[in-house]
Amino acid sequence: MTGLAAGLTGFGVLLALMAIRVPIGVAMLAVGIGGYGLYNGVTPLLAFLKTSTYYQFSTYSLSVIPLFVLMGEFATHAGLSRALYRAAAAFLGHRRGGLAMASIGGCAAFGAICGSSLATAATMAQVALPEMRRYNYSGALSTGSLAAGGTLGILIPPSVILVLYALMAEQNIARMFVAAIVPGILAAAGYMIAVAIFVRRNPEDGPAGPRASTAERLGALRETWSIALIFGLVIIGMYRGWFTPTEAAAVGAFGTGILAILRGGMRLAGLLECLRGAANTSAMIFLILLGAEIFNAFLAQTQTPMLAASAISASGLSPMSVLLAMLLLYLVLGCVMDSMSMLLLTIPIFYPIIAGLDFGMPREDTLIWFGILAVVVVEVGLITPPVGMNVFVINGMARDVPMLESFRGVLPFLVSDAIRIAALIAFPAITLGLVRLLG
Repeated sequence: MTGLAAGLTGFGVLLALMAIRVPIGVAMLAVGIGGYGLYNGVTPLLAFLKTSTYYQFSTYSLSVIPLFVLMGEFATHAGLSRALYRAAAAFLGHRRGGLAMASIGGCAAFGAICGSSLATAATMAQVALPEMRRYNYSGALSTGSLAAGGTLGILIPPSVILVLYALMAEQNIARMFVAAIVPGILAAAGYMIAVAIFVRRNPEDGPAGPRASTAERLGALRETWSIALIFGLVIIGMYRGWFTPTEAAAVGAFGTGILAILRGGMRLAGLLECLRGAANTSAMIFLILLGAEIFNAFLAQTQTPMLAASAISASGLSPMSVLLAMLLLYLVLGCVMDSMSMLLLTIPIFYPIIAGLDFGMPREDTLIWFGILAVVVVEVGLITPPVGMNVFVINGMARDVPMLESFRGVLPFLVSDAIRIAALIAFPAITLGLVRLLG
């Protein structure tokens, strides 16, 4: 069997294992170990496993992951979602669809300290769904806005997904975070515009609430200053060189931990719950990382990534055509896979291809631009039928809303996403402008 045939067979077996619901980390481990052993023999396999596992987890840069995960756990237990939602609702709640806009704004702000789409969606839903029900918002608008807003969790920095991409593509984590800021703001603004158009056509779906007084608005803002301080300290501190990414994550985790104690009333039991949650999530991420490392080593032995890059280079396809094909694949995979699995599975193959294409910009800028595009498209997959994971999470919390109505509710946001992706592809400066300005 040729190397390319072995690599493609490995992919087929991996997809088959995933189809029968074998966890992605275990599936990649099994295929990687089996393929590497069959291709090279048992003795080289054991020698590789002996060293690869140690070097994979002794890498200092990976320590940033459990700290950012712990930061998100503390943020969830600190009750920050309620403060952020109240602040957004104080300024937007008097408009038609204002509570849905407030949900999106709250998701964007909470995502900045949480970093997980599913956690952002689920946490904000606990606060926002009862309020939207109280003002007779339709099930489509309430669940659709929360499902879409939750996707901002993996785009608004700091984000574990952005950290993983930066590590795999050998990019600066701080630059990746800065590059995600403007696309994240555009995403939140586009979703709010989608809500405004939705309620303009169907006013009864999002009635206006009472207008908050100036004192109420100022009071709501005062509750969020500490959150803004933590976000600013983490992002600016990394970019200015005050902290390494790991130190910045530690500062963020410490700050949100203090908020969880002072504002959320967290005690020893809550602290232990946060630590267990962070440990479980980090262990899951590290298992997937190990599986991806061994699976990618098998692919490297078969030379599948290099052969694919060479074939694309010789195909005569324009760089933009190759990019669009990759993004389309992400959109399709996003319907059936989680975001982390998609990136860890595909980046080792796509990375050499993108790095070898000429988009008229430096190689490092190209890789940052592609990383943001990949995360944005992966984010869209979280609300794309038939298996949008965020939609299922929110619909599970709003059991009185039919699933079909929830998917109808996300359609305006998918249109907004399509426009935003087209703009990011056509104008790379949207992504790279702030990076270059601060660089």
